[in-house]
Amino acid sequence: MAARTRTTKDRPSYRCTECGWQTAKWLGRCPECQAWGTIEEYGAPAVRTTTPGRVTSSALPIGQVDGRQATARTTGVPELDRVLGGGLVPGAVVLLAGEPGVGKSTLLLDVAAKSASEEHRTLYVTGEESASQVRLRADRIKAIDDHLYLAAETDLAAVLGHLDAVKPSLLILDSVQTVASPEIDGAPGGMAQVREVAGALIRASKERGMSTLLVGHVTKDGAIAGPRLLEHLVDVVLHFEGDRHARLRLVRGVKNRYGATDEVGCFELHDEGITGLADPSGLFLTRRAEPVPGTCLTVTLEGRRPLVAEVQALTVDSQIPSPRRTTSGLETSRVSMMLAVLEQRGRISALGKRDIYSATVGGVKLSEPAADLAVALALASAASDTPLPKNLVAIGEVGLAGEVRRVTGVQRRLAEAHRLGFTHALVPGDPGKIPPGMKVLEVADIGDALRVLPRSRRRDAPRDAEDRR
Repeated sequence: MAARTRTTKDRPSYRCTECGWQTAKWLGRCPECQAWGTIEEYGAPAVRTTTPGRVTSSALPIGQVDGRQATARTTGVPELDRVLGGGLVPGAVVLLAGEPGVGKSTLLLDVAAKSASEEHRTLYVTGEESASQVRLRADRIKAIDDHLYLAAETDLAAVLGHLDAVKPSLLILDSVQTVASPEIDGAPGGMAQVREVAGALIRASKERGMSTLLVGHVTKDGAIAGPRLLEHLVDVVLHFEGDRHARLRLVRGVKNRYGATDEVGCFELHDEGITGLADPSGLFLTRRAEPVPGTCLTVTLEGRRPLVAEVQALTVDSQIPSPRRTTSGLETSRVSMMLAVLEQRGRISALGKRDIYSATVGGVKLSEPAADLAVALALASAASDTPLPKNLVAIGEVGLAGEVRRVTGVQRRLAEAHRLGFTHALVPGDPGKIPPGMKVLEVADIGDALRVLPRSRRRDAPRDAEDRR
């Protein structure tokens, strides 16, 4: 008897549970999202033929499409509007993710109250707290409005029922991992549940022209929990960042179909709630009457926004064979590179046998190379116990050969430093237009930069060019 030919129906098929990528054979790693162990077998779909059906609306030339329906409406929080590209677009779905306790619920409750009005109702659905707990927070941050509706639900059908009853212009769901559909097997927060809940709310938002804000959990490594497909489905993805021991909070755009993705919103979290910071540089500076050794100022770019930040360094004689290297707010690898450059190119030999502590002020994290020059000068100032000149900022990337390289946005950085009253700056060559009244010194290498330290008090000054030969 002839063997039966295996048909397409009988063949197993495999799918990635993170991004939905499909393949005919099992793989250990998904080629699409690079996740390990997410390829699972599922029944191969039967071959179907889709016949043409009725269209919901006729296709129009793009010039005749009414763009006013996608006009953004303000949230009442200017810093959040800045990141969103002007506000919330009707029908847009925004995913806000962040660490536990960073202030996501506080921010969204404030947005819910400020955006609510008689024409635009707001529905706040909480799945992690009771309604009375949310009311206590609303009293504390003064987020009470007659047009703000509150519901505590964990069932998707009940949430959709509230949409029919309230007919809101803005829906806030805290969080998408706590809501489940009874038609899908699995616990809330699972891959299938998150995909179903998000898909249902996205369809409701598009059909009703309702803006939706979804709160998402994060994993231990900081990625958004749930299937990667969730980030592809939504229109905007925002990350809420900040150290829980500091007041500063940053909302950073990762994906935005309606605006730029390099904008950053700054907020200050306090006992009375959360407020936007139009000028957050004051959190990162320490105003002193006289300069202190081991401190240097720089201008960092968070998205398009320049922020003046202070770098501090302290060196003490080590009591152990292996000196300590401690950093806070700075990358340890960049600080180690600056120590090696100062010792080899700047000829400062006292750093190798000392305990070195370096940090930033106000909880800001400096990871861009433009802060290299400020870190190097702060370390050199601490080693020589010599303060840098007052009202000086340092901007530039330092290479392993000791050269000072150009960085992006030098003109914007200098303009921000000049606005805050700083009169002197160390920058790489060819900085462009200089603000009037500001003295800018162009430096080619670390040796030129170290000459700003007063020679009268320097203990470990770099040698002159003749000594180096």
